[in-house]
Amino acid sequence: MAKISSPTETERCIESLIAVFQKYAGKDGNNCTLSKMEFRNFMNTELAAFTKNQDPGVLDRMMKKLDINSDGQLDFQEFLNLIGGLAVACHDSFLKAAHASKRI
Repeated sequence: MAKISSPTETERCIESLIAVFQKYAGKDGNNCTLSKMEFRNFMNTELAAFTKNQDPGVLDRMMKKLDINSDGQLDFQEFLNLIGGLAVACHDSFLKAAHASKRI
């Protein structure tokens, strides 16, 4: 019998992203997409530090930009575009901070 190994850190991260998406999707009907309200709930809950100092229209603009197929919903791929973009921005910020601390 093959030994079942525990999930890797990367596998756990993927599982977490799927679970978070599913937590917010479907409240307005379609459990495969985030509606505008579900997207707002996700952003205001999961990324509250980002949204708290933004002007009210920023989430609408983000939703419109992320909604590649213009159906008024974010599917999982469109959601991952948001997560990927945020991860890249955070990584860049860490690199800049590390670079700045080396100059001191």
